[in-house]
Amino acid sequence: MKLLVSPECRLFPLLGLVALLLSGCAAAGSSRSIYEGRPEKAPNILFIFTDDHASHAIGAYGSRFPADITPNLDQLAADGMMFRRCGVTNSICAPSRAVILTGKHSHLNGVPTNAERFDGAQMTFPKILQGAGYQTAIFGKWHLKSEPTGFDHYERLLGQGPYYNPRMRSPADNEQGFVDRQHPGYTTDIITDLALDWLKDGRDQDQPFMMMVQHKAPHRHWQPPPRHLAYLDDVDIEEPANLFDDYSGRGTAARVQDMEIATTLTKNDLKLVPQRGLDESQTALWNAAYDPKNRTMKQLLRNSDEDELTRWKYQRYLKDYLRCIKAVDENIGRMMATLDELDLSRETVVIYSSDQGFFLGEHGWFDKRFMYEECYKTPLIVRWPGVIHAGSVDENLVSNLDYAQTFLDLARVPSTHTSIEAMQGLSLVPLMMGRKPADWRESLYYQYYEYLGDQRTAHMVRRHRGVCTQRYKLIHFYNLDEWELYDLQEDPTEMNNLADDPDHGEIRNELAQELERLALQYKVPDDRGSVPYDPHGLIEALGTQSSQ
Repeated sequence: MKLLVSPECRLFPLLGLVALLLSGCAAAGSSRSIYEGRPEKAPNILFIFTDDHASHAIGAYGSRFPADITPNLDQLAADGMMFRRCGVTNSICAPSRAVILTGKHSHLNGVPTNAERFDGAQMTFPKILQGAGYQTAIFGKWHLKSEPTGFDHYERLLGQGPYYNPRMRSPADNEQGFVDRQHPGYTTDIITDLALDWLKDGRDQDQPFMMMVQHKAPHRHWQPPPRHLAYLDDVDIEEPANLFDDYSGRGTAARVQDMEIATTLTKNDLKLVPQRGLDESQTALWNAAYDPKNRTMKQLLRNSDEDELTRWKYQRYLKDYLRCIKAVDENIGRMMATLDELDLSRETVVIYSSDQGFFLGEHGWFDKRFMYEECYKTPLIVRWPGVIHAGSVDENLVSNLDYAQTFLDLARVPSTHTSIEAMQGLSLVPLMMGRKPADWRESLYYQYYEYLGDQRTAHMVRRHRGVCTQRYKLIHFYNLDEWELYDLQEDPTEMNNLADDPDHGEIRNELAQELERLALQYKVPDDRGSVPYDPHGLIEALGTQSSQ
């Protein structure tokens, strides 16, 4: 197996205090032929970003779910390019956002877990775009604890934010520097309303813009809007083949996690208790929709076995998750219609993505964190009228690490300066133009950090790092000193660990060497001593259970 050394694509900003900062990265070097036919005028950029939206819950990606859930996203893919092999560097909310803002891996941007406060003083792509004459704005979920910097305007959720009646913060000329206000209604709709208001009346129409519209949905606890409380009630959602996975083909980490539909979903997740955050009229609509369903199911489940109970939980979870996505898709349709109405569609690049994927019952799980495909991959759809050929599909290895440099490249920020040398991604613009650079990367690096040694951690997924190529994935759960190797071509659902298979020894060794090469390239510190082998007694408890 040949693994080419993937070049670091470097953007170096700062022309002084007034200068244009920095560059989009032409991954293939400075060859002009890569960009031949590209419009001279830098486009507007609309970045629509969701939370926990699995690519396999989008029709265009080959969803197993009903076809009417994502018609607007499917149309966006039909009009543009769909990236099938987009991975993330760290499959969890805040770290993904920090990677996108900085173009740097978690250990360099200071946000390896959800616990850290993002340092807004560091260089980010919105600051560079401001220096290049762009207006920048962000609406919706921020989730980085500090206030946004590099934006001309923002209105953000506080923390995770609720699905209903959110308080949102925007900058203000007062002692605090911001003001909070309550918005009645459904959060997905409200975020879109705010973004469209700014697009119509809040910006300088003589300047290009970069607008980030970041939804809370479809994050846990999956509260649908009133209009979709009964949607999918008469549908049975198809189960994945490995809903009842026994993890026999995997290592310790898969067995000791705490993210199983059968055991981890709460009564609040399952809507079996009153929902918080709703006003009186919303509560009445909610109870009218869910109370009859809950009464029926409670009666049916009194005599059900564990498998039947798991199947019911799966149906409730997936239907609520998909209802939230339906609302996101409707609001994407509103945004596309408004671009048309304002005659902005031809000069605006629209990019859709999510902070990571999500387990939708695969392996019996919900949530993310693992380097397994369902949550390691994230959707990435780009529409660039006049440049991207409609219906294009890209199969190259790309990453959320690449987004910052892609935005800068789209904005034609020059590449001749060196003040953000630490950016570690590649511009995706050549791929969008159908011109893959000859030296494009052949592997991607991943590392997950959020497992603590002194207290229980959400979902209890062990720390790990890994390398992914077009065909293979090698994962090292380094505090357990366990390796997992998967052949994604022969085993796309990652059910059979080949790490100890003698026939795959050479491949494992090559991938292990590539993992170390990437760690060196990205300047990753050694984290192996961070957590003891079994700080929470999970493995010991598992052994006790299996012996009884």
